[in-house]
Amino acid sequence: MSDDFPVTIYHNPACGTSRNVVAMVRAAGYEPTVVEYRVAGWTKLQLLRLFTAAGLRPRDALRIKGTDAATLGLTGDGVADDAILDAMVADPILVERPLVVTPKGTILARPSEAVLTVLDRAPASFTKEDGETVRGPGSAAEK
Repeated sequence: MSDDFPVTIYHNPACGTSRNVVAMVRAAGYEPTVVEYRVAGWTKLQLLRLFTAAGLRPRDALRIKGTDAATLGLTGDGVADDAILDAMVADPILVERPLVVTPKGTILARPSEAVLTVLDRAPASFTKEDGETVRGPGSAAEK
């Protein structure tokens, strides 16, 4: 099933949004390739390709919450994309998560249900870790 529609998730298992995305993709019937980027790390070229595919600038994918981004001086308006990318390569936690790649596109799946936009099928219903229920497109409860 996954071979016909590959799904890759750049995942941080400590992140609830990221865990929800992995679980939602599996509930839709896929077995994603899960890359724990904090262990695997990043290359600058890899980040550039992912961000370009997702229509993001490095600043758009900079994780500020729970990181040293502000202390490192990365949050100012004049910070160059190269400086942000170099910091992301040096400290992978600075990349917002989860990034999801499928044949339908590449996205930063925040909120987690955004992942449904790049899948070719969705679970009829999915309950997130916090108890919120997400309804798949076309479900009876969809408004």
